[in-house]
Amino acid sequence: MKKLVYLLPLLILAGCAKPDPNEKFVTLANNFIQKNLELSPELATYLGDHRYDALISDYSKAGIQKSTDLAKAYLDSLSKITAKELNDTNLIDYRILRSNLRSTVFSNDSLKEYTWNPMVYNAGNLIYPLLARDFAPLKDRLMSVKSRLRAIPGFLEAAKANLDTPTKIHTETAILQNPGAISLVKDELNMYLDQVPELKAEFKPVQDSVIAAITAYGEWLKTDLLPKATRDFRIGEDLFRSKLRYNLESNLTKEEILAKAETELGNTQTKLYETALPLFKTYFPKETSETFLSDKKGVIKRVLDKLSETRPDNSTIVDQAKAGLAEITAFVRDNGLVTVPDEPVKIIVMPEFQRGVAVAYCDSPGPLEKNGETFYSISPTPADWDAKRVESFFREYNAYMLKNLTVHEAMPGHYLQLAHSNKFKAPTLIRAIYSSGPFVEGWATYAEQLMVEKGYGGPEVKMQQLKMRLRLIINAIIDQKIHTAGMTEKEAMDLMMNEGFQEEGEAAGKWRRACMSSTQLSTYFVGNLGINDIRAAWVAKHGEITDMKAFHDQMLSHGSPAPKYVKKAMGL
Repeated sequence: MKKLVYLLPLLILAGCAKPDPNEKFVTLANNFIQKNLELSPELATYLGDHRYDALISDYSKAGIQKSTDLAKAYLDSLSKITAKELNDTNLIDYRILRSNLRSTVFSNDSLKEYTWNPMVYNAGNLIYPLLARDFAPLKDRLMSVKSRLRAIPGFLEAAKANLDTPTKIHTETAILQNPGAISLVKDELNMYLDQVPELKAEFKPVQDSVIAAITAYGEWLKTDLLPKATRDFRIGEDLFRSKLRYNLESNLTKEEILAKAETELGNTQTKLYETALPLFKTYFPKETSETFLSDKKGVIKRVLDKLSETRPDNSTIVDQAKAGLAEITAFVRDNGLVTVPDEPVKIIVMPEFQRGVAVAYCDSPGPLEKNGETFYSISPTPADWDAKRVESFFREYNAYMLKNLTVHEAMPGHYLQLAHSNKFKAPTLIRAIYSSGPFVEGWATYAEQLMVEKGYGGPEVKMQQLKMRLRLIINAIIDQKIHTAGMTEKEAMDLMMNEGFQEEGEAAGKWRRACMSSTQLSTYFVGNLGINDIRAAWVAKHGEITDMKAFHDQMLSHGSPAPKYVKKAMGL
């Protein structure tokens, strides 16, 4: 009896013990992830969770409302957790989750892009990942494709119901992409069916139905929606400022970003001139008078023009990129810059239905994917471009710029960084689902800087890297000035061509991209500032970096959160 008296206080204390906030957060985060993947089958497929490959998201207004309600419910639950009681890893994930839940509510309730951007409803995006990645036997993947194909007519009906007053530029781009989606279902899918011929008969009526639906949707875009496309593509001050905060997760304000960009524009032009001057004297030995040499922009332009004479074309660009990738990979290994992943990377021609926004992209496997390939995708010039426009494109993406582009997209840029990121493990999958654009793009632009710092490609490639640095700076300037200050196409083109030395075709394409992708173009500059800030903080605390591989491996070991979180995780 005496023992029981002594034990009672202990039992009472145990029963009243406060729940561990870390356990509470992990349970909440993992519950949210599961419910979110159920609502977002395409996201699950991208991540490498293939339980929902036969399904698509509900794109109706009711489906969008479910997404909003889920985000609001979990924001309420998060507010009941005391963040300061979490350990360092969970605290970062808590902040990432909270920011992204708020972003979902903002996107659905305030930005409402689903009502004015037809590019949201690109049917090719529903099935391409199932075809491109060899994660399961082809027959199994094709059966999931067939199920998603059957959902496409309803998906397009939801698009028609949701889109009311779109922008002209988004509608025109969606019209240009639509034939690519038809070709994917009509032609490219048949190349996969040729390998499983017993499925052809059951696929044929489904394909015919979907082709008819996408064709009709394309006609609807042209005849019904385009005439109503009167919405201004500029999202305006308030929406831009909110969207910028969520997309960047940076402590910098819009005004601070602009001020830093305008300062860096002049600094980088000076570095470009200093790099160009010795090349100018070599290429143009008879033009050494002070008149020639003091014209800084003239010197830069003449050297860039000379370098652009060595360029690929549509028939050679992919092979040149492959050769460059092998050369660059050897350089990274030989110089001990960062651990090189073993995962394969494949250089491919960009699928037609994805063209019209960027010249290249890196498509890495999701963090849950096993043995997935990375695709470094390059867009050839469209067949309807005239010879002058094609020449302008390849003058911009000349042999030296192509090497710099491969550094950015593949090695040691996006491919390498994302391969490292996919190895990150934590109690939750928050960082797997939510990667930071500024960290991803910041690392890729830092990789360009790192390679020329170590001497890769000589002054010729350094010229392209500095030109690309001008591009990322100008990206941040035009991003906010277009959407919040009424910058005109002529003003943007003049800035890109006269201050950034871009070819006319590149500048024209960037104008379109800036109009269609508010705040995304700021991620490069802000991310680059963030990555360089991590390096500067390391040097300030520990001294000059003597082991680049160890330093960069540590920086890349935390997944892909915003740079400020990586800095904190590194104890800086």
